[in-house]
Amino acid sequence: MESSERDPRKLIRRMLAENGPASALEAFLDNLGATDSLHAVFSLSEDEQRKLLSSLTPDRAAALVEDLPDGHVADLIEDMAPEDAAPIVEELASDHRVDVLSELDSADANAIIAELDEEDASEVRELIIYEPDQAGGLMMTEFASYPMAKTVREVIEDLTGNAVDYQFLTVHYIYVVVKAKKLKGVIRLRDLVFADHELRIGGFATPAVTVAPDTGLDELEVFFAEHDIAAVPVVDDRGFLLGIVRRRAVLEAIAERAEADHLKAAGIIGGDELRSMPVLTRSRRRFAWLSMNIGLNILAASIIAIHEDTLTAVIALAVFLPIVSDMSGCSGNQAVAVSMRELTLGAATPKDVLRVWRKEAIVGLINGIALGILLGAAAWAWKGNPVLGLVVGGALAANTIVAVSIGGTVPLLLRRLKFDPAVASGPLLTTVTDMCGFFLLLSFASMVLPALS
Repeated sequence: MESSERDPRKLIRRMLAENGPASALEAFLDNLGATDSLHAVFSLSEDEQRKLLSSLTPDRAAALVEDLPDGHVADLIEDMAPEDAAPIVEELASDHRVDVLSELDSADANAIIAELDEEDASEVRELIIYEPDQAGGLMMTEFASYPMAKTVREVIEDLTGNAVDYQFLTVHYIYVVVKAKKLKGVIRLRDLVFADHELRIGGFATPAVTVAPDTGLDELEVFFAEHDIAAVPVVDDRGFLLGIVRRRAVLEAIAERAEADHLKAAGIIGGDELRSMPVLTRSRRRFAWLSMNIGLNILAASIIAIHEDTLTAVIALAVFLPIVSDMSGCSGNQAVAVSMRELTLGAATPKDVLRVWRKEAIVGLINGIALGILLGAAAWAWKGNPVLGLVVGGALAANTIVAVSIGGTVPLLLRRLKFDPAVASGPLLTTVTDMCGFFLLLSFASMVLPALS
């Protein structure tokens, strides 16, 4: 068989073009395995991915999009007819269903919700009000709960007799409630199985640790670090059970947030980017950030142009220009990372700018002097000129203080101005540390030029 005939992407395209039965397409994806099928799907264009989802049965399409980023799934179903997208959305787990719909604008989301059955639509409307990084936004409503008066036998018979209803039940607990909703306790499934089958579950349920629906992602991370459980129930202020948050969902949300911050810092603005997206869309998202950097870098380069005579007289300075700017930039990025972390945890707010600056300036002073001594000694040893060492070391020390001051405070100031710190902190820090590094080194050199020539 030719390699082109073995290419999963080309085979999928051929099957889509032939409009064959969904069962044949599903069987082909199953034979590929999870990793290969996902790779093949990502290799298709967005239009082809959309056609693939429409060609599969809703439950199989839902299983496929479970492994795709929420933002990308939203982009796909946004351009599908609501009556075609709704059956796929309906097959998703409740937490994933809300995550995808929350990525859409309200008009598109409401159009799809209107196509869901009444119970699912009502559930989505209740969950979508929560922020994605809160317990309410991360929780799922597929869980097993039973009244206190139920016997162990009745509960086991219900669980085993309704496997389809509990297909999303991936945690090993049942929740004991009164008045249908108020949480009284929790039982591990293994304890349930080995208990006397005639016992009433209310008699041996243990008190459950719970969280409120507005509990933040970082609080949930700390909670699961302190509690060795697979899921935590979410209750309102009346103690009514709203849903459960799985440890896995929290870990995935933390990883997604870190990935999103990394993409923003790299200048990928506007959400997830995949190479299956339209070229113009990807280009536009990148260009906005890159074009801004042209102006900022011209400003930095202008500093060198102003001191062209000094640089021409002491060509060795050209070697140290990138070292001073890069080393200072590294120190500044460390300060940015700490400020971003503190903003996320709530340990720092925009009003803490002066406190953050004082603490960063002290660290910058200590590290700047230490780094300056190291680089200055290297310059002295290389050229045998102690004045060159003082110029280079002094510039690095001063620029390190500038860099950590900017890196520590700019994220807080951007948050106050309602800008995204993850997007703007990097370009501002890089440009300012470059400009200051070039200015300090060349200005110091100009002051003592006769001693350097």
